[in-house]
Amino acid sequence: MPADNVEIVSYDKFSLSSSSSDEEYSSYRKVDSSDDEGIQFAVTGGLKDESNEVHFESLPRKDLHEAFLKKCVDVILKEAVFEGTKRQNKVTSFKSPEELRSLFNFELKDGASSHDKLLRVVRDTIAYSVKTGHPYFVNQLFSSLDPYGLVGQWLTDALNPSVYTFEVSPVFTLMEEEVLKEMRRIVGFQGGEGDGIFCPGGSMANGYAISCARHQFFPDAKTKGLHSLPRLVLFTSEDAHYSIKKLASFEGLGSDNVYLIKTDSRGKMDVKDLENQIERSLKEGAAPFMVSATSGTTVLGAFDPLNEIADLCQKHKLWLHVDAAWGGGALMSQKHKHLLSGIERADSVTWNPHKLLTAPQQCSTLLLKHKGLLAQAHGTGAGYLFQKDKFYDTKYDTGDKHIQCGRRADVLKFWFMWKAKGTNGLVQHVEKVFENAAHFIQLIRDREGFELVHPTPECTNICFWYIPKSLRNAKSEKDYGERLHKIAPAMKEKMMKEGTMMVTYQSQKGLPNFFRIVFQNSALNKSDMVHLVEEFERLGSDL
Repeated sequence: MPADNVEIVSYDKFSLSSSSSDEEYSSYRKVDSSDDEGIQFAVTGGLKDESNEVHFESLPRKDLHEAFLKKCVDVILKEAVFEGTKRQNKVTSFKSPEELRSLFNFELKDGASSHDKLLRVVRDTIAYSVKTGHPYFVNQLFSSLDPYGLVGQWLTDALNPSVYTFEVSPVFTLMEEEVLKEMRRIVGFQGGEGDGIFCPGGSMANGYAISCARHQFFPDAKTKGLHSLPRLVLFTSEDAHYSIKKLASFEGLGSDNVYLIKTDSRGKMDVKDLENQIERSLKEGAAPFMVSATSGTTVLGAFDPLNEIADLCQKHKLWLHVDAAWGGGALMSQKHKHLLSGIERADSVTWNPHKLLTAPQQCSTLLLKHKGLLAQAHGTGAGYLFQKDKFYDTKYDTGDKHIQCGRRADVLKFWFMWKAKGTNGLVQHVEKVFENAAHFIQLIRDREGFELVHPTPECTNICFWYIPKSLRNAKSEKDYGERLHKIAPAMKEKMMKEGTMMVTYQSQKGLPNFFRIVFQNSALNKSDMVHLVEEFERLGSDL
């Protein structure tokens, strides 16, 4: 430490390069500083414009970075946020991997770039990326660019928190607790009590549910491992998200021990087959421990009969998990929450606000009825992070119940959206999306060339075939299915190359490829539904 009578200040050093010699003249400028540990030196100024140069220090400086940051934000606002979401502009400018490598400079070099070159990179990144906020990006179970969510996302990145202890993330710790409790209340857990976490995606949330269910029935697995367990079996529908099998394998249960339950024509779990499979596992000497039901399946948007499944879980003492990653948003609406009737009986629920509620990626939650179980299953009490003798209440050091250590604050963007719009705004959003989906179904139900995979879709993902004129009188022909199977890929190729919209397709249960259009952007209206229908007709007109 300096002597009491010594005043330490910070200096900026800048160099003036002489045009007549290589001699460098150094100069210093006094800068106000609260740093009493030593003198700081940084390269600034000079005859050349060093504000265009990149400096290695990881600290924003007004003189070096403000103009660059403002230019980047201006470009992002103009080209990604506003131009990228205009209906008349393209959803994508598709390039093959080879073309993109020749157009975009992916190379990393030893030397630094200039701010001008980096600004070009920003523009190129926007130009060659898919505009997922575009109204006609209806391709996945996420879309939209919510302006309030965007502000929350940017604010999160500016603060760069890691949410594991209250001392480093005081605001976000309490914010998570508030949002998770309100979500549990909406699910129907009494008084919003229980537990919960934000997860890096719905797949991980489902994995947490499997881990918690296993710990509830077999807590010794945490310390003794899989060798201490009988053969564990869990059940989910054949239309469930692939993450159930993937995470069961990842956690050592084995994908063969995920028994897939038959579904009906709408994609709902067959409860009778579930009961038969539970009985089968018991006869085999296995230990059934969990059922993962789905509220809003990935393809057909089906909602499993939760009350009937809950009755079986209660009868056989099984953990009930509900994967409502997609359909959970319907809980916000009194008109549509009946789709998830019985969800309040679940032990755990996955719900992704980045799906139907259009929070920015990623924003996923796991909600538990059992308080403290997450920490019991995953906590290790690392003494260098979760000290128990801190000066504040350490119950707010929530990080030990996560398997992650460093963890992004995914809560802020959703909380900020919720704060901006209020619960009523989220309700209006959900109901508008369901109205759009209903109107689209009405438009295509009896329209020549369109055929619904199921006549009454439950959610806002709608599956259908587009049948071009060349096939409309060919249903009785032997190769009709094979020919129809090729239509969706051909239309998708044309769609992508023209960039007019994005809609995915798939095959399921041996059916020919069909389209799945997904509605979650509440800025769409009835005229957009008409436009999308007519665009399918245009793309398929020459097939």
